[in-house]
Amino acid sequence: MQDLSALILSRIRDVPDYPKPGIMFKDITPLLGDHEVFTAVVEALADGLDVDKVVGIEARGFILAAPVALRAGAGFVPVRKKGKLPAETLEASYDLEYGSAVIEVHRDAFAPGDRVLIVDDVLATGGTAEATVELIGRAGAEVVGVSVLMELGFLKGRERLGHAGLRALVVV
Repeated sequence: MQDLSALILSRIRDVPDYPKPGIMFKDITPLLGDHEVFTAVVEALADGLDVDKVVGIEARGFILAAPVALRAGAGFVPVRKKGKLPAETLEASYDLEYGSAVIEVHRDAFAPGDRVLIVDDVLATGGTAEATVELIGRAGAEVVGVSVLMELGFLKGRERLGHAGLRALVVV
């Protein structure tokens, strides 16, 4: 298999002006449709993990986090937009590159001391990941890392994550 970074970049499509003018959207659907590359990404994101839970951030983070959790022998926990989870939740608000939002996690999603990996497709400004780290801490669990398919380095989202180590498979 050729270099993973090159494979990933060859399967990501740029979509200009989506969802708003001036935004260059990174579409991962071509990558997801390529079994070889998708499998390699899941393996790389799960490599060397010792975690109890893997958190996926809505919505594309779910697609990556669920198979990473299976591969790591861990449970999967969704972090969703406000109003999408049926039981009692914790919530956090955050700013992103083109607006603001509120995310939630079930209040009982973690046992005290659970070791948690956060997985998402793209780290941009870091607002969503930072809010997710906050939610997990408030729920009594420990974030052991944040793993993303792609980091948009020019937006400096890494700086917002503090002690939560970031692993990005590619940085653009």
